[in-house]
Amino acid sequence: MGELHVTKLQNKKQYANYIHHLMNDIEALDLMLKEDLIEKEPIRIGAEQEFFIVDEAFFPNNNALAVLETINDDHFTTEIGNFNLEINLDPFELKTDCFSKLEHQLTTLLDKAKQAAKKHDSKIVLTGILPTLSLKHITLENMTPIQRYYVLNEAVKESRNQDFHIHIKGVDELSLIHDSVMLEGCNTSFQMHLQIHPDTFIDSYNWAQAIAGPVLAICTNSPLLFGKELWAETRIALFTQSVDTRANSFLLNENQSRVSFGNNWETGTVTDIFRDNISRFRSLLTTEYITDSVEMIERGEIPKLKALSLHNGTVYRWNRVCYGVCNGKPHLRIENRYIPSGPTVADEIANMMFWVGLMLGKPEAYNNIHKKWDFKDVKSNFFSAARYGMGTQFFWNGSYMSSQQLILDELLPMAYRGLYRVGIDPADVEKYLTIIENRVTSNNGSQWLIKNYRALSKSKFEAAQIITSELYEKQEYNYPIGSWNALNENDIEVDTNSYVVKHVMSTDIFSVHKNDSLKLVVNIMRWKNIRHMPVIDASKKIIGLVTHTDVKGLSKQAIDNGISVEEVMTKDLITITQYESVETAKVLMITNLINCLPVVEKGKLIGLITSKDFFN
Repeated sequence: MGELHVTKLQNKKQYANYIHHLMNDIEALDLMLKEDLIEKEPIRIGAEQEFFIVDEAFFPNNNALAVLETINDDHFTTEIGNFNLEINLDPFELKTDCFSKLEHQLTTLLDKAKQAAKKHDSKIVLTGILPTLSLKHITLENMTPIQRYYVLNEAVKESRNQDFHIHIKGVDELSLIHDSVMLEGCNTSFQMHLQIHPDTFIDSYNWAQAIAGPVLAICTNSPLLFGKELWAETRIALFTQSVDTRANSFLLNENQSRVSFGNNWETGTVTDIFRDNISRFRSLLTTEYITDSVEMIERGEIPKLKALSLHNGTVYRWNRVCYGVCNGKPHLRIENRYIPSGPTVADEIANMMFWVGLMLGKPEAYNNIHKKWDFKDVKSNFFSAARYGMGTQFFWNGSYMSSQQLILDELLPMAYRGLYRVGIDPADVEKYLTIIENRVTSNNGSQWLIKNYRALSKSKFEAAQIITSELYEKQEYNYPIGSWNALNENDIEVDTNSYVVKHVMSTDIFSVHKNDSLKLVVNIMRWKNIRHMPVIDASKKIIGLVTHTDVKGLSKQAIDNGISVEEVMTKDLITITQYESVETAKVLMITNLINCLPVVEKGKLIGLITSKDFFN
């Protein structure tokens, strides 16, 4: 989609032209399958690496286009967020040392990106969701200023005709309403491509679905979003909701999401998967089409199937079917989209080798798996893995197994056999699959992040910054996540000069309403040992503040007589916003002789900062 000039479908003529080419592409694909034109060998692998660009304080840096210009390499392309970029790696023939070669190319290109980023006072971080992301980073101002992203945003919003409601429940709960597809920019992945033999495509695709849960479990790396602990791989829930074209309604909605795992096993041919996508999802975008795909085949040429590829680019299955042309020959491949970026390049190549090994090492007993297993069990395995990572109990081949048992006893030996069968260097197989094995017995990315995030005795905002800086430092050494030690807080140096109010404010706030009894307020303050009680209205807007000083001078009788909060609260409030400097807050409090500043966003209370916070 990056190479095409896309526009929104706007009129009947445009739509009719697009549908003509789409149907033509489907017919052409059927024709190529029938005439045995799809490449069967050699098998190739490929990958796409998405990454975050951060500033010196490890917050998203909105300068992707400037960094891209400095890199000046066609392997790199933009993403929807102007703090993300993507690397498209070259395809490698699946043989001998192809995984080492892939790692070498990825490392070389990432080094190029790091050098370019450094010139813009920026750093590169590989992680599924950047821990330091805040709501202010996912506004339209931070969308990459390229036409196709605005077109996509408008098309998805028009299809929904309402804002996006994001609701994810994990250890914490996230519930927010957002007005653009920029939430997609929170996610970065390591997308893995494997070329598939056209004659066995459907069976291979169903097998890819069957192994998705356990493969995801060992690779999870995205447990944090906006300071909240959600799923082991929160990207799965977030991406599903962030580009959902279905509107919420009081009617039961049976439609699939554009981001989905699917609802059934696949049958028929690969063309039937594309037909199903076209049947379920209306086209959002179009581009210029000149050539007729069927006529090209009849002339002995190979078409690129542009209309089909464009439609396919807006349907985001976790295992996505792809058609491509390499060296003038058409091929089919499966794109694995569910694996997150990071934590290191070595981990990513190990993830890829594990998945490819399993795809190639399927025992004969699992042929025609769609006739033997219930699809709902496979789908349940996938979403359980996204939620619980290595804590998942999998339903596998008729019985429940722990992640550890399934991976160590069945899947790793299967991957070894598959890789040896196609002649991958034994030293490489041992090197990368040992990385997977070590993770099983120590920790994967999400386990390490959560364990250390919880252990830091800082505010969530500060802890996110520290955890991101540690991610960066450890990535630079490329030691796999299974070997990372726990953080020692005493060894961490923090530069507090750049701190903003959000670093030190309290967000666990007890608030009251103006009609509440003052007696209740006095008791809450005593029970919870707090000296400031904000007063809010029904829409969470702050309208007053009750302080320890306000109630100290009142008699017990006055309090017992049911005096209300409104009668004693301070109404003329001095407030501050979360991204103003801590120094500004200090000056405000000293100048106005106050010990508490409510922190507000659009008039609504989101935190409190007190003189005590400065001493802490």
